[in-house]
Amino acid sequence: MKKLIIIMSLLVFIVVSVCAQPAAEKSNSNEITVYAYDSFTSDWGPGADLVAAFEEETGAKVNLIGYDGAVEMLAQVNFEGENCEADVVLGISDDMECDKDIFYKWEPKCSATLKGYREDNPLIPFDYGFFAFIFNSRANMVRPQSLKDLTSEAYKDQVILIDPRTSSVGRGLLMWTISVFGEEEAMTWWSEVSDNALTIASSWSNAYGLFTEGEAPLVLSYTTSPIYHVMYEDNRDFVALEFSEGHYMTTEYMGILKTSDNKDLAKQFCEFILTEGQSRIATDNTMFPANTETELPEAFDYALMPSLIVNENVETDVSALDTYIDLWTKAVVR
Repeated sequence: MKKLIIIMSLLVFIVVSVCAQPAAEKSNSNEITVYAYDSFTSDWGPGADLVAAFEEETGAKVNLIGYDGAVEMLAQVNFEGENCEADVVLGISDDMECDKDIFYKWEPKCSATLKGYREDNPLIPFDYGFFAFIFNSRANMVRPQSLKDLTSEAYKDQVILIDPRTSSVGRGLLMWTISVFGEEEAMTWWSEVSDNALTIASSWSNAYGLFTEGEAPLVLSYTTSPIYHVMYEDNRDFVALEFSEGHYMTTEYMGILKTSDNKDLAKQFCEFILTEGQSRIATDNTMFPANTETELPEAFDYALMPSLIVNENVETDVSALDTYIDLWTKAVVR
């Protein structure tokens, strides 16, 4: 009997040791997983090069997983909950409603030079920009000079829009129009402009792909978008239009999840994005880098800096987004 008790005790010890081993290995792993939106992880985006540079510098492994837009990405994080595979989530914009309590609070070393950084926000800004409509100057038509102009019959089937239910860029335009027109008039604008739209794409990359393929001469994007074509194609056909009503500023953030088993490596990755990675963010993500000490290439002189920013120094009321999207759906989906 005594021998049986000893054998059973040894078996329990072995089972507990084996079961505990994967958790120990995971917590000490030199590997993290990063969720990001599709244009960041695409062939032309900065994701692959940034990950490769970080892996070479640190010897770590980064699993970069892309989603069809930032809204879908955040929905996946919420769906997975406590079992979320991601350590870092990259690409949450300030016009997206999210539970900030799921993110780990920390302060990057370069916080003093980060535009939009707030001590009370666990999400860290890594770039920013201004929404605008990009125009193909080779098109044989008069350029629109305002949001209101886009409702004109002259732009029938000439505009590519983006769905605010699935894309943060689409939500940006929704907030832009509400900031300019107010709720009621904004929904009237959406109803009218959707009749002119060639399509309402599910994501920015889908919309911009159609635009560059020549499907329509106008697409919703950022004032910095033409920079890419100048730098990599020596092409100045695409221009950001400055609208008389002003433009809407957006900031993109990244965050470390509280559920991460490797927060130290996650912080190291985020620090890399905020320092060495900022020039790559600027050129390949074609946005203004959040770190104000980043040197920008001359091509950024070609980026439109709006003279009027409609939401400057105004914090977005994301609590109203669900209401706005319901109104949008009634105005557009019919």
